[in-house]
Amino acid sequence: MKYPVFKDLIIFENEDFIVVNKPPFLSTLEDRTPNTTNLLKIARQYSPDLQACHRLDKDTSGCLAFAKNPEAYRHLSMQFEAREVYKVYHAVAWGTHKFEEQLVNRSISPSAKGVARLSPEGKPAETYFNTLEIFNRHTLVECLPITGRLHQIRVHLAYLKAPIVNDALYGGEPLYLSSLKPKKHYNLKQQTEELPLIKRFALHSFNLGFVLMNGEPVKVEAPYPKDFAVLVKQLRAH
Repeated sequence: MKYPVFKDLIIFENEDFIVVNKPPFLSTLEDRTPNTTNLLKIARQYSPDLQACHRLDKDTSGCLAFAKNPEAYRHLSMQFEAREVYKVYHAVAWGTHKFEEQLVNRSISPSAKGVARLSPEGKPAETYFNTLEIFNRHTLVECLPITGRLHQIRVHLAYLKAPIVNDALYGGEPLYLSSLKPKKHYNLKQQTEELPLIKRFALHSFNLGFVLMNGEPVKVEAPYPKDFAVLVKQLRAH
């Protein structure tokens, strides 16, 4: 994998914080995969003292905040703990759904295998969902997590019978271009295997809003990465 240049990922920077548009397929922090890098390692080549204030799943793209000093890290961490950070994700889900301020308030338990499940004994988890756009068999959904549990948005959407495209862990099947186009318009070369339109689950952290050290609010938006943009474009076209 060709690793990105950190400077090219920055969508907001001041003397205390950097917010980047995290690419998919890159862990925020070290994971168990040997000989791989992570975003924090790349970030520290740009500025040695950076600390990640939260994390996104390896496959999730979008807004990720780093602090440049311990005071800034503490300042933003407290906002995350107090649930004062504004977080908006976009997901492409299977099925057509009309969500309007749809609240899922279901506790989540992580398992030893890193899979989350709904469980009354778990930690409280709340997410609001709104429909942004409806396609033939899919929906572009705005997800506003209030809490920050493991795989929260993915589990809550699966609970609503709206699993995320290509999220195999929670019942979201891959999506192929051939399933969007009539057969006569779609010719796959003989002997070649068709690849899904997006090679990860279709989840993107679109907005992040928090209060800076001087008390000023900031709201950052991360444009869709190429794979997510292509997916939405193809759904709109068919």
